[in-house]
Amino acid sequence: MNKRITLVAAFMAAAMGINAQRTMNAPKGGKVISDQLIGIFFEDISSSADGGLYAELVQNGSFEFNPNERDGWGPATAWRIIRPGHSLGMLETRMTDGIHPNNPTYMRLHTERTREFQDYKGWKGFGLQNDGFDGISVKGGANYDFSIFMRNIDEAKQVRVALVEPAGWGRDPKLLAETTFNVSDKSWKKYEAVLSPNADSQKASLQILVLQNGDLDVDMVSLMPQDTYKGHELRKDLAQALADLQPKFMRFPGGCVVHGGGDGFWNTYRWKTTIGPKEQRRQLKNTWGYHQSMGLGYFEYFQFCEDLNMEPLPILPCGVSCQGANGGWNMWPTQAQDVLPMSEMDEWVSEAIDLIEWANGDPATNKWAKMRADAGHPAPFNLKYLGIGNEEKISPEFIERFKYIYERVTKAHPEIIIVGTAGPGSHPENPDYESGWKLAEELQMPILDEHYYEQNKYFLSSRQYDSYPRDRKTKVYLGEYAAKDKKLIDALAEGLYLLHVERNGDVVCMTSYAPLFARKNATNWNPDLIYFDNERPFLTCSYYVQQLFGQSAGQYYYGNCVTFEGDAAGVVQPQPDVHYGQSVILNVKTRKLYVKLVNAGAVAKTANINLARFGLKKQATKTVLTGQANDENNFEQQPIAPKTETIKAQKKFKYELAPYTMVMFEYSL
Repeated sequence: MNKRITLVAAFMAAAMGINAQRTMNAPKGGKVISDQLIGIFFEDISSSADGGLYAELVQNGSFEFNPNERDGWGPATAWRIIRPGHSLGMLETRMTDGIHPNNPTYMRLHTERTREFQDYKGWKGFGLQNDGFDGISVKGGANYDFSIFMRNIDEAKQVRVALVEPAGWGRDPKLLAETTFNVSDKSWKKYEAVLSPNADSQKASLQILVLQNGDLDVDMVSLMPQDTYKGHELRKDLAQALADLQPKFMRFPGGCVVHGGGDGFWNTYRWKTTIGPKEQRRQLKNTWGYHQSMGLGYFEYFQFCEDLNMEPLPILPCGVSCQGANGGWNMWPTQAQDVLPMSEMDEWVSEAIDLIEWANGDPATNKWAKMRADAGHPAPFNLKYLGIGNEEKISPEFIERFKYIYERVTKAHPEIIIVGTAGPGSHPENPDYESGWKLAEELQMPILDEHYYEQNKYFLSSRQYDSYPRDRKTKVYLGEYAAKDKKLIDALAEGLYLLHVERNGDVVCMTSYAPLFARKNATNWNPDLIYFDNERPFLTCSYYVQQLFGQSAGQYYYGNCVTFEGDAAGVVQPQPDVHYGQSVILNVKTRKLYVKLVNAGAVAKTANINLARFGLKKQATKTVLTGQANDENNFEQQPIAPKTETIKAQKKFKYELAPYTMVMFEYSL
């Protein structure tokens, strides 16, 4: 255990910005804080993955939707039969001899008659149409990779694939792109082509038409833009919005998604079934009532972390269900948990150890690492953090199972920093919070994950981390938090609270706003940081506050460089029930200094700023986020956005901080 403490302490020291060279380069008066304070938390909620960050344009391309996920759903959900020229045929759902046991369902197209009907001018065949997620949005001249698995049953056939803009009855669809495959193989074969639309369309459809009579099996239909984020199958504009936050880590895949769909442990999220070829991944009912294709799986999560230079923070279940499943939140605080027998816990220990070895191991000696290499990433992902559990009720059953996993994982991999959970609702008056911290201190856990969602008045007034003991070995990760609305006043309340977090950056080492994404017309939870439709992201006021804090990470906090006129001598903001504050952060790696001011009140405040201890270069930048308290960015209007200008750097000056405003000054040293 001594070796583990030493290794973890070294990681934590790096995260908290401690080393000899940095100390020499920092002027006196600064407090060492974490420079990993702003990260992101991705959970597949509100269609954040399929139809969102994952760039796949076909919905239910594997035909694995089923009624267990939503009443009325089935393998043909998001598909419909098409019969141009009054062709005849039948669609049959089959599950025998599929591509892979994890992906058993496919469709058999039985074509009885194909003919050309004069009003359709050349269109014929029997087949299927998919309209994607509220339509397929394509750009003229762009390239889209189409793929499909097909198996011919009798005579060879031609299969026409067309990207079209459907028209009304008796009128031709508008053809955007097409290709034809000759299919004769009697075993599953993958067919691929590039479709290049001849015009833009926001409501395109994909058609698959069999042109000869007989039977044909189809599965795993995909239409993927070639222009994805760094070529890694993530939607470019949504991924860029995350990159612009400059996050230092990403927590995934949840959230409540970690525990599965609330139907039993059979439906728990298992990382091993989300890697490997897409056609071999086990798809899953989502906790939030829809389908997860797992096209965005653990390999893609880790790859995205690497693309954005973020630390990956995967969260694994620990043998205890989410107490909120199946209406459990309505029984709070007495709801029961489903628990696995202790005799089955070794499987979940292996789940964690195998993940570490998949991420970090040597492909030459480790089978899990070889799977990573076979997927195209022979180098290790350098996993440092691993979360066990997600806001479970800290019951005796949870404690027993958490200890069992924790002790075995830390023994096998003492270099990994384990993140525990403080339960749902991390407030001192919550008994789970007290029990969670007691367990953390007993185990000398490196990091404990706290969650809370509150009205903006909480974030305007609470300064809970001021009272946290400074001698605790366990640091705080504020893994889920948000004010319960998306107006400017809510974002500024969060900004004021983050000033408080920075001041306590020796206690708090990481934070992440939640939830991250929500699709228009498919939103399970409000508010969210980024809303989107098929065409663009819509950035909230809170997004821009997070962005300013993400841009201004550093290793040293200076609390006495800014004073506000009218405050008593020696007062350091932010204070409880005072709705304005400041923070000065030094990043010794980049030699940047950041001064942040927040005014969440209706009265202007004058700030006296003294940066004489720092060697400032001649120019600086000023970024201002301002508006009315109830201003809100939505799908119709985006009135709130930061404005940046270049200014002359001054060591001493006064600044009039307008009501409902956040300002950040950035200096080069």
